[in-house]
Amino acid sequence: MKIDKRVFLLLIGLLAGCGEPIELNRGLSENDANEAISMLGRYQIGAEKRVDKTGVTLVIDAKNMERAVNILNAAGLPKQSRTNLGEVFQKSGVISTPLEERARYIYALSQEVEATLAQIDGVLVARVHVVLPERIAPGEPVQPASAAVFIKYRAELEPDGMEPRIRRMVASSIPGLSGKDDKELAIVFVPAEPYQDTIPVVTLGPFTLTLDEMRRWQWSAGLFGLLLAGLVGWRVGTPYLRQWQQKKAGASSSQ
Repeated sequence: MKIDKRVFLLLIGLLAGCGEPIELNRGLSENDANEAISMLGRYQIGAEKRVDKTGVTLVIDAKNMERAVNILNAAGLPKQSRTNLGEVFQKSGVISTPLEERARYIYALSQEVEATLAQIDGVLVARVHVVLPERIAPGEPVQPASAAVFIKYRAELEPDGMEPRIRRMVASSIPGLSGKDDKELAIVFVPAEPYQDTIPVVTLGPFTLTLDEMRRWQWSAGLFGLLLAGLVGWRVGTPYLRQWQQKKAGASSSQ
């Protein structure tokens, strides 16, 4: 039985052998971590969640790091974390200047609009830059409000059909833009480059393996066959070997 256990443990180590673990992302929310794991799973890349005080950390095999980064970047994951108006203007003991308050308001407003745009199906990245109405100097005319919107999108989003809706939404969200000419609001759509996985895979029934995984399993299966054949030979041959040794010992004693 000792030999059986050793063989079993050796096979487990060979078949379950995996690369060195490495951190892929840290400080994620539970939802962002689950989305990343789901996306990596489509390409047969396993990821483990580890939770600590900073959030969720994703750990993968070091050999998959480059592919995993490219896959998540192409999918726009993990999503950029944004602050809202309440978080930007939360109470603190420090008194802000009017200029600081204005800068914080513009930043918070941009973040709110970006967060709304990011909810549209097909939008990978949304950035909004806001300029509020401002009088540069006394007696000078007030500079009108304006905004620039950058959207990186997947193939399922149609920019021509979506642009008027985005334009109305952004104009209605920023003070001084509603009812203005289109020149005050610039929207740029950039198509995302889809990820092309260059790793060849092999399908065996319900399993999909990379060529490296396939070779490792073939090598492990071959070694398993050799060990199994050796074990069977030892089990079957031992009684015959003992009989032969006993016959040889009996013949020697009779002489």
